[in-house]
Amino acid sequence: MKTKYMFAVCVLAMAPLLATSDGCQPSAAKRPSADIHQQEETAKALAELDRQIGMPDVVRGTERKLAKDIIELRDKEIPTFTYLVNLEGKLIFLGQSIGYGLPYSAQFTNPQKLVDAEQVLGINLFEDSSRVQSMPQADPSGMFIPDGLSATWVMLVGPDGKPHPVYVEQEIIVSPFKLHGDMEVEPLGVNGPE
Repeated sequence: MKTKYMFAVCVLAMAPLLATSDGCQPSAAKRPSADIHQQEETAKALAELDRQIGMPDVVRGTERKLAKDIIELRDKEIPTFTYLVNLEGKLIFLGQSIGYGLPYSAQFTNPQKLVDAEQVLGINLFEDSSRVQSMPQADPSGMFIPDGLSATWVMLVGPDGKPHPVYVEQEIIVSPFKLHGDMEVEPLGVNGPE
């Protein structure tokens, strides 16, 4: 009987809160009402567009198949030809290469790692948050590679007939065949076009 009485008292005490239009939402003075209103209106508009238009009728998956093919071809050591693009937009033959260029900012390992900040720093600087924090992680070379580098590594075939890494910091085209046609090509590297 005592339990039923306590339950009834709790329900009666909460009734004014449950009867308000906001329910358990923060008061209007504490929440960004314009942001909330825009979020709600955007959700309504997107729901209406989804109702009218629906999802795309993708049945062949052509783009996904092409992405798969490109990823698989990049995994093969296919012969390619590397060109630079000069300021006039003309191609300059750099040399025969193996595979496609690798952006210098690509890392072999994850560039971030999770650490226990208190254990690493000896103190907890993050009183109101978790002790686990993300921080940069070096590549196996011990180097911290920055994002967004415009340089590319290319495995060019050298005079000895073997591939060697070449660092390139210009616009680049790497092709599995010699480029020709309307393009003006000036041989610069070894094994240039005949």
